[in-house]
Amino acid sequence: MVEDKLDLLKGTLDLMVLQTLIAMGPQHGYGIARRIEQVSDDEVLLNQGTIYASLIRLQQRGWIDAEWGTSDNNRKAKFYSITRAGRKQLAVDTEYWRRLSGVMTRILANTPAGENQ
Repeated sequence: MVEDKLDLLKGTLDLMVLQTLIAMGPQHGYGIARRIEQVSDDEVLLNQGTIYASLIRLQQRGWIDAEWGTSDNNRKAKFYSITRAGRKQLAVDTEYWRRLSGVMTRILANTPAGENQ
């Protein structure tokens, strides 16, 4: 049975947040979460506690910075941007994910002798 929504593997949310900040520039937490949901075609749904835990973790590691600004709806919000160290980490994590994804693709394509998927 396949679940309706995907559970994220450890570390993948941080990678998604860093990639979103690279792609979109500085964003507030709500905007980052909505963008991830949009790009995933709603396969990934994030609550505020989940996204803000990731943002705090990334900020503590020095991979993102935050500063106060005004959102599109004229509300005060904290805007996050990726740092140089965050860009380096994104490159490392992206390479790791691509390698892992390639391995899983090869393993799942390996069918028992005489069977086709």
